[in-house]
Amino acid sequence: MAIGYLTIQARTAHEAVPLQGVDIRILDDQGNSLYHLFTDENGETQTVPLETLDKRFSQNENFTGLPYIAVNVLAQKAGFDSLYVSAIPIYDGERAVLPMVLLPMQQTRRRPEQMKIFVGKPAVAMQEARNQEGPASTAGSAAGAQGEENGAEGTAGEGTEDAGGRVLRQVVIPNPITVHLGAPGANASNVQVSFPDYVKNVASSEIYPTWPDAALRANIYAIITFALNRIYTEWYRSRGYDFDITSSTAYDQNFVYGRAIYESISRIVDQIFNEYVRRPGQIAPYFTSFCNGTTATCQGMSQWGTVTLANQGLAPLQILRSYYPKDVEIARTDIVTGAVTSYPGTALREGSTGLDVQTIQTYLNRIRRNYPAIPAITDPEGTFGSSTKAAVTKFQSIFGLAADGIVGKATWYKISSLYSAVARLAELNSEGNTLGIGTVPPSAVLRQGSRGQDVITLQYLLDVMSEYYPTVPAPAQDGIFGSGTRQSVIAFQRAVGLTPDGIVGQATWRKLYDVYRGIGDNVPGTGGGTQQPGGGGTGVQEYTVRAGDSLWLIARRYGTTVEAIKSLNGLTSDLINVGQVLKLPAGGTEGSWEYTVRAGDTLWLISRRFGTTVDAIKGLNGLTSDVLNIGQVLRIPG
Repeated sequence: MAIGYLTIQARTAHEAVPLQGVDIRILDDQGNSLYHLFTDENGETQTVPLETLDKRFSQNENFTGLPYIAVNVLAQKAGFDSLYVSAIPIYDGERAVLPMVLLPMQQTRRRPEQMKIFVGKPAVAMQEARNQEGPASTAGSAAGAQGEENGAEGTAGEGTEDAGGRVLRQVVIPNPITVHLGAPGANASNVQVSFPDYVKNVASSEIYPTWPDAALRANIYAIITFALNRIYTEWYRSRGYDFDITSSTAYDQNFVYGRAIYESISRIVDQIFNEYVRRPGQIAPYFTSFCNGTTATCQGMSQWGTVTLANQGLAPLQILRSYYPKDVEIARTDIVTGAVTSYPGTALREGSTGLDVQTIQTYLNRIRRNYPAIPAITDPEGTFGSSTKAAVTKFQSIFGLAADGIVGKATWYKISSLYSAVARLAELNSEGNTLGIGTVPPSAVLRQGSRGQDVITLQYLLDVMSEYYPTVPAPAQDGIFGSGTRQSVIAFQRAVGLTPDGIVGQATWRKLYDVYRGIGDNVPGTGGGTQQPGGGGTGVQEYTVRAGDSLWLIARRYGTTVEAIKSLNGLTSDLINVGQVLKLPAGGTEGSWEYTVRAGDTLWLISRRFGTTVDAIKGLNGLTSDVLNIGQVLRIPG
């Protein structure tokens, strides 16, 4: 048997919060346990080997079976709903990285629910015909006829009209891109993902990652260009939809939210995610339709045909020109929407200096509060020295980038994205304290057209929901209940099982508060009445090493990590001496921390939340009964 590999990453809030200690079980198709793992401080498991089929099967278009063995993964953590991802393909020689976004438990829920995601076979193995509707599909339209020849491109420097409405004046990378999880008219949810992650997902869902490099690149160029054509022509937006593209292969490209991503695909996308196919002298992305070329044929590119041409030695552009017009070229756009700062255009490396280096140092120093395995940067501001390189390298390793210590465009945008996520989360926590979100929901019934303080509270809560629930978009916080707020309310109602009517009555208010308080209680560093051990402070405290101590024991005792202690003290080994004074992250207290009792709390619920026992809490606090009072401060065993 051949061997493939799998790594699991458990994170939440757009990766701003890594989830340590998640219980991971990898199961075969009979439910037998293959591995039992736990995530580390970065929210990641070790990489494990798994038996699968020889890669030659996935490179042979005449093989009629599935050229891989599939596994299932169950993730569980106290305070979070569990997640079960099934039918994950494992390929010979390929490392699959499975992102698992866990949802915090609602405060009043007594037991976690289990969310399920089915991955299944890629589109290239499907029998269904593809009908990728494009700019040429509207009969009788002059613009549609032009689209059949040119992919609905405009002339350089100006936008044009197509049958569906407008086209943009320039090609931009949508970050995030909004994907509808179904056919255009289906009553399905939308999700927002970064554009590189979208392309990685689609490529992993469309083709086999074991194909030759040139074939992979040709397919990924087609996937990028197809999506950018939808954006450029505003294909769905101009028709009144609230999304950019669908996950339906009958209309667009295969996208499976929550699936595993393959390393060979990920590496290529990181290099070319802002490059696309166009005709000479034109701006717009060409309409790069495609199909598998075996069970389904089309006028566009044959996915299996790219393998044959790659094996014949053709380069990616030559492969594309075999299916699309002979003069297509590869263009690049450096316009990325939603980016905190734009990539400077030149890679930063050891020896670089200037404001761009200082920006990256600032971002990494903030990110390491959430990811303490990233070493501290001690170089002077604006100077890319050895400590900056070490921080960049560790960041790249954590987030699946080429760990070379060089800040190219993929690393730049990933650092920028993570900084935006952690900074936004901190901003929301601060904003919640300022607004004074109480324990009792407002009594007002809100609907489109409502205004005032209760709407501001609603919009804030929805904004928080959008950080943890991928299907809930963030509304503008302007105190006006407009169409954007209504869309966000409907998405939230759908996500938590309420009637999606867009009206905020008592049931919706209660659910908003349950979810909000659940986030505060269960997500590290978000507050909500819980003092998290070692949680995110920038100060330090001192500890004198005693006989029998080890870094691991001290880290456990004070709710921090070995890497964080070593980084803070400049240690290069785990050796410590009795009497040695160590700096520890502020916030952790030896043996216990404090918790303020909230409405609905019981000793049993609190013990479950913090992984202790009712008797341990009662003993530590001198309690003789199970009666608690709201506002009572309890010491929680460490």
